Amino acid sequence: MGRKSHPVRLPAALTTAAVLLLAAACGSPGTAGSGTGGGTEPIKVGLVYSKSGPLASYGKQYVEGFQAGLDYATNGSKKIGDRTVEVTEVDDAGDPAKAVSAAKDLIGKGYKILAGSTSSGVATQVAPIAEQNKVLFVSGPAATDAVTGAGTYTFRSGRQTAQDINTAAAFIGDVQGKKVVVFAQDSAFGQANVAGVQAVLGAKGAKVEPLLVPASATDFTPFATQAKEAKADLLFVAWAGTTAQAMWTALGQQGVFDATIVVTGLDITATWPAYGPVADKVNFLSHYFADAAGTDVEKAMTERVTKAGGTVDLFTGDGFTAAQMIVHAAEKGNDPDAMVKSLAGWSFDGVKGAMTVRAEDHALLQPMFQAKLTGGATPTAEVVKKLDADAVAPAAAAQK
Repeated sequence: MGRKSHPVRLPAALTTAAVLLLAAACGSPGTAGSGTGGGTEPIKVGLVYSKSGPLASYGKQYVEGFQAGLDYATNGSKKIGDRTVEVTEVDDAGDPAKAVSAAKDLIGKGYKILAGSTSSGVATQVAPIAEQNKVLFVSGPAATDAVTGAGTYTFRSGRQTAQDINTAAAFIGDVQGKKVVVFAQDSAFGQANVAGVQAVLGAKGAKVEPLLVPASATDFTPFATQAKEAKADLLFVAWAGTTAQAMWTALGQQGVFDATIVVTGLDITATWPAYGPVADKVNFLSHYFADAAGTDVEKAMTERVTKAGGTVDLFTGDGFTAAQMIVHAAEKGNDPDAMVKSLAGWSFDGVKGAMTVRAEDHALLQPMFQAKLTGGATPTAEVVKKLDADAVAPAAAAQK
């Protein structure tokens, strides 16, 4: 697709806000080759991500996607004009302190572009470093809403929590006056989900209530009974860890799926068997899974990742998108201010479809999916509905 200028489309909910509509270019493979800014010196990109640690599987998907995206966006040359893109990978193991140290080290060596951030805790610590040093930072799979609006130089290549929650809410339509129960572990993770649902859906008029389960619990029958008796319009399940299968089994045994609409996030493929016999009863909000989008860009990503020996999964697209964004930005040379200007308001064809970097807070507006699992012991995912970017867009954040 050739380049053309067009205004950024914003969700209807933002029409009363003071926003700036910037003309944006629609990217395509090969257009990066026309960039001539910055002479012939290499473009140094530092990827600080979870190569090891609890999120290593996410990190692997991200890096495989990034390499595929770099190949795609540069038409296989790994160059922008006469400048070679040099990528340095640093393992933060999911530790914010290690990530900050790595970011400072790379900046000290002259790197003007940082990416990665598998973990939300890492992203929120690296963003201030990027702002202080005025270098471009493109966060990765980290979903925390705090990355949006984190600063002039901070962007994201993945979705954010508010987009997850808006996708879940779409299962029941208008949430005004509806009862939403958040079923989660009584932990920082669970409480963060309660706060997120309250912030997003509570603001739209939903009645949000927590149903928190002690992290030490092994018998989930009483809590499943409470979930059924709550008579919620939507039961939003946020769960992590090895007790997931026992929890889902209890919800099924107590008839929760017959009493309310149950929604949770679709994680990486390896977790799908944990739903057991209730897999086909759960409604899933989905950021992405292999072959979900049906786009030409997705096909190009899949071909490249597969050829390199990788497997497309939940966060492969985040890496691919990061590479698209970085190549586009680096066409402007080695000046981070010029890079920021080129990305703010940019619309392009991504793995999931039409994507837009919202100019005022750098939210990445993108389609999301509602999905189902089928196939018993070895489930496969299928799209129930693809939601347009505007339908799940997060509320505008104040830019720091």
